[in-house]
Amino acid sequence: MGQKDKPLKEVPIQAADLDTKTSNGIAISAKDKAKDFSSQGVTDNDIFMLPGSDFQLLGFLTAVAALVRLFRIYQPSSVVFDEVHFGGFASKYIKGKFFMDVHPPLAKLLLTLAGWLAGFDGEFDFKDIGKDYIEPGVPYVAMRLLPALMGVMTIPTIFLTLKATGCRTMTAAMGAGLIIFENGLLTQSRLILLDSPLIIFTAFTALAWTCFTNQHEQGPSKAFDASWWFWLVATGLGLGATVSVKWVGLFTISWVGSLTVVQLWVLVGDTATVTPRIWFKHFLARFFCLIVIPLTIYLGLFAIHFICLVNPGDGDGFMSSEFQATLNSKAMQDVPANVVLGSRVSIRHHNTHGGYLHSHNHMYPTGSKQQQITLYPHKDDNNMWLLENQTQPEGHDGPIAGLNAWDTGEPVPIKDGAILRLYHVVTDRRLHSHDVRPPVSEAEWQNEVSAYGYEGFEGDANDFFRVEIVKSLSDGVAAKAHLRTIETKFRLIHVMTGCALFSHKVKLPDWGFEQQEVTCAKQGTLPNSIWYVEQNEHPLLGADAEKVNYKNPGFLGKFWELQKVMWTTNAGLVESHAWDSRPPSWPILRRGINFWGKDRRQIYLIGNPVIWWSSTAAIGIYVLFKVYSVLRWQRGFQDYSNLNFKRFDYEIGTTVLGWAFHYFPFFLMHRQLFLHHYFPALYFAIITLCQVYDFATNRVSALGLRDRPAIGKSGVAALLAISIVVFTLYAPLSYGNQWTQRSCNKVKLLKTWDFDCSVFPAELSDYAIAPPSAGNAQQTAAPVASGANEQKNQDVNVTPHPASEPSISRVEKVEYRDQDGNILDETQVKELEGKVSFETRYETRTKVIDSEGKEIADGPVGREGVAPPHPDVERLPETAADQPEDDGREYPATASPEKDIRKEKSVEKADDGKPRPASEPSEATR
Repeated sequence: MGQKDKPLKEVPIQAADLDTKTSNGIAISAKDKAKDFSSQGVTDNDIFMLPGSDFQLLGFLTAVAALVRLFRIYQPSSVVFDEVHFGGFASKYIKGKFFMDVHPPLAKLLLTLAGWLAGFDGEFDFKDIGKDYIEPGVPYVAMRLLPALMGVMTIPTIFLTLKATGCRTMTAAMGAGLIIFENGLLTQSRLILLDSPLIIFTAFTALAWTCFTNQHEQGPSKAFDASWWFWLVATGLGLGATVSVKWVGLFTISWVGSLTVVQLWVLVGDTATVTPRIWFKHFLARFFCLIVIPLTIYLGLFAIHFICLVNPGDGDGFMSSEFQATLNSKAMQDVPANVVLGSRVSIRHHNTHGGYLHSHNHMYPTGSKQQQITLYPHKDDNNMWLLENQTQPEGHDGPIAGLNAWDTGEPVPIKDGAILRLYHVVTDRRLHSHDVRPPVSEAEWQNEVSAYGYEGFEGDANDFFRVEIVKSLSDGVAAKAHLRTIETKFRLIHVMTGCALFSHKVKLPDWGFEQQEVTCAKQGTLPNSIWYVEQNEHPLLGADAEKVNYKNPGFLGKFWELQKVMWTTNAGLVESHAWDSRPPSWPILRRGINFWGKDRRQIYLIGNPVIWWSSTAAIGIYVLFKVYSVLRWQRGFQDYSNLNFKRFDYEIGTTVLGWAFHYFPFFLMHRQLFLHHYFPALYFAIITLCQVYDFATNRVSALGLRDRPAIGKSGVAALLAISIVVFTLYAPLSYGNQWTQRSCNKVKLLKTWDFDCSVFPAELSDYAIAPPSAGNAQQTAAPVASGANEQKNQDVNVTPHPASEPSISRVEKVEYRDQDGNILDETQVKELEGKVSFETRYETRTKVIDSEGKEIADGPVGREGVAPPHPDVERLPETAADQPEDDGREYPATASPEKDIRKEKSVEKADDGKPRPASEPSEATR
């Protein structure tokens, strides 16, 4: 039989039965004080035993939630905001291409599964905001259905959670209604994003933990029974799922963990029923369910992640060579271990994962104008170098000339301190350095590195490099004494100038094909001047020679490396963003996020201010209560003898603690943050609001509302009614519906709400005039100087009017801007040429002209209509002339081999094709 809501039984206050007197409310008598670890005033709130009327109401609320969440889910029919990333990850999962993301894989795997079941083949790349889904036949609706249904499931979850805390059905319905009509949660749950899975798993964890706590507080009679175990295991499953969506789940783990410590501490104090053996049984049960189960889920999902991503992709540049060798086509055959004079080798940079020491038949545009030396992220013939001694080997008739001079006789190992020349096999030039500043990094401590000479040229002293083995990083005794493939880590010191061959996270401009810069640094950081040999060939090292290969890191090695890369990359997202915000602004809903804009419609992430501000007020009420109670406790008042006072503090304090754990850690983060990072905390804030209301109207007699239930019900109805009205006012921004400028301006309560009302027409009837926007409209290209925060190219769509109505015109111009957005004049641009790269940003401006030809509105659609994608999920390498050095490991190799080869060949075709040295033999080199 189901249980009905019953008022708490009050214990008559009698002087003989009280340890202390209380001013009012329900007191705890000495007779009723528990003799074990159970809590006073707790009843069995088993959610499986709710009355049928509660389940009927729950079904109705879920149906309403489904209607709200699924309404026009096909709208918009183009890529929205971070669908660029998470939809793109689904494509890569289906194709098996490795990618690097700062978030764990669970939600992305679920989105991929939804798309795959709907027939998605992974061919659509989700590259640009506003890219059309309809023409290529992308099953985007099916992919959006997954987060939408998870958003729907949040409604019964909060209803059951509130019932598990002891709230009345009316209050539980209020909480469910507030979630249904919260605009921010609605917007986020209708798109191919991760936040809806994160919130439902957080909510499920809160439900399971609340039910387990209810079982625990009933004392020894409930310990270790089926229901106790069920909810403890469910909590572990919820924790595992939550942390496997985003690392925000660590905050949920911290919340549950802190409350677990409190429970175990209370058990220590129960000397009547809890023996040391039973206490350890409690501890081990919690350890297994709350640590082992979540960790197993987390590891298992990464195992699936690695199974799915077996091919090289644009994310393998983040990973070590050992990791990359586990991917298809990246694996390497065993190679000779000993590196000897005459070996044809590829030399790889140890630290930045930028790739191989590389050269190609293209010259620096400035400096010495000799042949470029770069770091290239893919295997290529231009990565091959022949290791020569500083002098030719002696034969019977004198020095043996030619490149094959070391191919006969005994192999000569290259020892620590040996002086070498590195001959580029493809272009017949040697690695070279001199006292010339590099074209990009023009610091005094940086020298240019080039390839110099021609076939048959003996070279000069600036070709000499000394091998300096870094013994602390080399693997094995032999690798510390002489060069061994893979095992020896070494520096190449330029003999004439003393600088070390060096590379860092700076890309060359277009003339260098955006490959990574290589210089010779006199003061370079040690990690960025370390190299090792990967490929090694020599005629004297046959099949019987000792062979080596990369060590297989195994699953745990790959897992741990990926966790470190995720952490480093996530922490490195510090650039500002057009729509970022800081934690102090979230509880007051100071700013939203522009998601999408097209056809004079807009999607802007903004919460329901009534729900947002009232939930924040509830948090404030509890904080004031806590301060008040602590002050009174210090003054000797016995308020905690009042049962309702005690339960209010514990029950609501538990929820506020959950809010705090999901909110305050963001203050410690210097990375980019956005409004949606507050959503898990908002969920706990809404629960707090409902609990405070339930105590005020149903459990505290001093306010007089408990005996007047009509007032409490009226309050619920009023709050929900106001929330629904406000929800409808902002619904056009949530759904991307038609709207008018007048309606938009009326609801813009704060100046910091930066959705642009001018993008909407004056009247709804105007939507019938303008045709759908042309997705292939030509865009205006405005190059932007690459700097601290580079905007990605984005496809911005605008709504053109028919040619017969000249009410909208396009303004096309080219502007050069620095990293701060300042416009550069022609002189400044000329000074920067060759020093920085220019990245193209597409921006379309729309002018609305009245009948007299006067401009009504003008603004970049890039801000009004389409939000730029933020790098919340991926860290791209930067190009800068002077940036502080670091280890660079958070930056990937950037270009695909096809793209780089295509670029190089396009330049080669423009050349006359005749081989010639970078410098004439008679020209002295510095």
